[in-house]
Amino acid sequence: MRLLHTSDWHLGRAFHRVNMLGAQAEFIRHLVTTVRERAVDAVVVSGDVYDRAVPPLAAVELFDDALHRLAALGVPTVMISGNHDSARRLGVGAGLIGRAGIHLRTEPSAAGTPVVLADADGEVAFYGLPYLEPALVKDEFGVEKAGHEAVLAAAMDRVRADLAARPAGTRSVVLAHAFVTGGEPSDSERDITVGGVAAVPAGVFDGVDYVALGHLHGCQTLTDRVRYSGSPLPYSFSEAAHRKSMWLVDLAADGSLGAERVDCPVPRALARIRGTLEDLLADPELAQHEEAWVEATLTDPVRPADPMARLAERFPHTLSLVFDPDRDEDESEVSYARRLAGRSDQEIAEDFVAHVRGAGPDPHEQGVLRDAFDAVRADETVREVAR
Repeated sequence: MRLLHTSDWHLGRAFHRVNMLGAQAEFIRHLVTTVRERAVDAVVVSGDVYDRAVPPLAAVELFDDALHRLAALGVPTVMISGNHDSARRLGVGAGLIGRAGIHLRTEPSAAGTPVVLADADGEVAFYGLPYLEPALVKDEFGVEKAGHEAVLAAAMDRVRADLAARPAGTRSVVLAHAFVTGGEPSDSERDITVGGVAAVPAGVFDGVDYVALGHLHGCQTLTDRVRYSGSPLPYSFSEAAHRKSMWLVDLAADGSLGAERVDCPVPRALARIRGTLEDLLADPELAQHEEAWVEATLTDPVRPADPMARLAERFPHTLSLVFDPDRDEDESEVSYARRLAGRSDQEIAEDFVAHVRGAGPDPHEQGVLRDAFDAVRADETVREVAR
């Protein structure tokens, strides 16, 4: 059975100030063409279909168009919700849509109930594990302490129990939306840390033939059977080195598999350039980036006049301007934004405690802070769904 694995469409998302809806529509056309021309038997979409819980109408219309195109090909599609999606909204009409061969899996309680497809070699069970927010699903899975590893392990126990009851030789595919140990994150993914821990070990998914992951935006192979497809389009300059693609996976009768990357159409290259303004405007080696989306980091010791306008004369698609002067400076002179860059909410709070009283929080206090951040994030998720 030939599978096309994709994820993290983020329909409705912009890239800095650039509307990406046209590029997202082009990706959908490319997806449908690939399904048709490469004789794909099933499409799997591993979450973050939309960029937010209440997507703009244009994004919903594009999603509707994608479903109609895939259904018209007669190729089954299995799709889960991600942490950016509203599971309840995405799952509306799932039973009816399923009759057209589009199988939406957004309910955690259905983790052990597969979509079963068949080819000449027998049946393949597709198990959809939507994004599992630990604080919201721990009771469903009977785990005492909310955590990504605990809830995913419990969901996979249901998968393995169902698979064990099926005829010998039944192949299996799991769709999951999670941060798995060994994956390389980028700046454009929403933090899903719970209890100070974001990643779960790949061993959680042992016992199935293929694991189609979503959440991280770079295409990655964690093991031969556990892979991220990555996002089909770039959503931050940290993805400048990414090769945007999908996985074309051939699942043989004995469960062995082969995988090939299928490149996605990207509207414009990304480039990160660094130097003084005069050097960036004059360096002949930078000619290759003149038509790229550009993030420019200026190292001038004094901020030059009209830097964006001057950069745009050579690099008309400059979208981001960063100042990082080459000069010695005390920590007290470093900007607040720079001091916080790359730090988690937990680390910022702990630093604040240390600043106020002269000593950082003890282990018990660190736990209190973690619980507070987890509770706030879970509450935000509930309110997003309820809007």
